[in-house]
Amino acid sequence: MGAEVSTNSDSRVADASPSNWVDRWAPVSWRPYLRLGRFDRPIGAWLLLFPCWWSLTLAQVASREPFPDFRSILLFTIGAFAMRASGCAYNDYVDRFIDAKVQRTASRPIPSGQVTPAGALKFVVVMALVGLAVLLQFNWFTVWLGIASLLIVAVYPFAKRVTSYPQIVLGLAFNWGALVGWAAEKGSLDWPAVALYAGCVLWTVGYDTIYAHQDKEDDALLGLGSTALHFGDNTVSYVGAFYGLAGILWLTAGALAGAHLVYFLSVTLVFLQMSWQVATLDIDDPSNCLRRFKSNRDVGIAVFLGLIADMSLSWFAGLS
Repeated sequence: MGAEVSTNSDSRVADASPSNWVDRWAPVSWRPYLRLGRFDRPIGAWLLLFPCWWSLTLAQVASREPFPDFRSILLFTIGAFAMRASGCAYNDYVDRFIDAKVQRTASRPIPSGQVTPAGALKFVVVMALVGLAVLLQFNWFTVWLGIASLLIVAVYPFAKRVTSYPQIVLGLAFNWGALVGWAAEKGSLDWPAVALYAGCVLWTVGYDTIYAHQDKEDDALLGLGSTALHFGDNTVSYVGAFYGLAGILWLTAGALAGAHLVYFLSVTLVFLQMSWQVATLDIDDPSNCLRRFKSNRDVGIAVFLGLIADMSLSWFAGLS
């Protein structure tokens, strides 16, 4: 892929932190592809990963396992980062002409000339093969379930061209791991996984609506759809409703799986964090929106730790 990189390989991406590890430590020749895969902005990979971890550990709670399956956790981590990179590169390839017209995205590797379109497609394939290698470590039901997500992933970049609700399509694709994690443990799908998935979809619609407010002026000029534009000044109410319903569905998933008090307490704390996002959101301040969007990593961590605590405390209680 190195032959597909332009000489402008050390240009930073506008919305990446100046202190990110890619621009500080990675070999210069690697940086364009690491930027293309968003390794300099890993929040998206974390948000893709957490539903996988939640679903896996929720299934293990239901199975009364004493500790999480660290091998599966590691596999999902590798898979999530690889598939996030592949998906971002594919999205950037499809959107390369649009990105060139938007201030925040014009510095991305393809429109800025750091990576050619052909080089981006090669990167898509390489990262997808890494994801496939991870997927093949699980049972065949999980393998085919994971492959089924590719249809939604392929459609997503085009959604904003035809609908005001591309965030729903993103939510359906981005949270497929909430189904895959359960299937990896159980070899099938059950209602707790469905409830968890539905809650995660609503969560994504909420936080990506916040994120989309950074680009709403450009999207309007380009004739692109987004929930940020559609909800407008009512965004706070809509995001609050999405977050509230997400929390209810996560509680429902826990109840169906036989989770214990500590899990429900963790979801309650998460609801308070999401309430902070809604109460302090300023849709006309891009930095405010970005901070609240990124804070959803705290949501992911809290729910995951709640599930691990549920498993561990139940095990200790069984010993007493």
